[in-house]
Amino acid sequence: MDLQEQLKNLFPDHHITNETEAVFEREHELYVQSEPMVCKFEKRKGKPTTIIAGYEGADEDFKVLAKEIKSKLAVGGTFKDGEIIIQGDYRDRIMKILQDKGFKTKRVGG
Repeated sequence: MDLQEQLKNLFPDHHITNETEAVFEREHELYVQSEPMVCKFEKRKGKPTTIIAGYEGADEDFKVLAKEIKSKLAVGGTFKDGEIIIQGDYRDRIMKILQDKGFKTKRVGG
């Protein structure tokens, strides 16, 4: 008896559906603002960090953007106090990602 037959015995009323369409979410729409987002470099506790601030949309949208940036750059970071804090100096690459999404950016510091 294979796994499919066992599952049919345990759950006779269950109908198999194509769940792959339900798993993938549609791409999240971000609020594109007229004011530029600030991308600055700081050293915190002796370590380089890139800070992105100035987003005018909802915090949830900014968190989605933070997650996308962290995954594209394969780096660590956090969202705190209305700012995205990325570990390392990635200003140029982050500004390129934001500009590809339609945001205006402003480089601050160095």
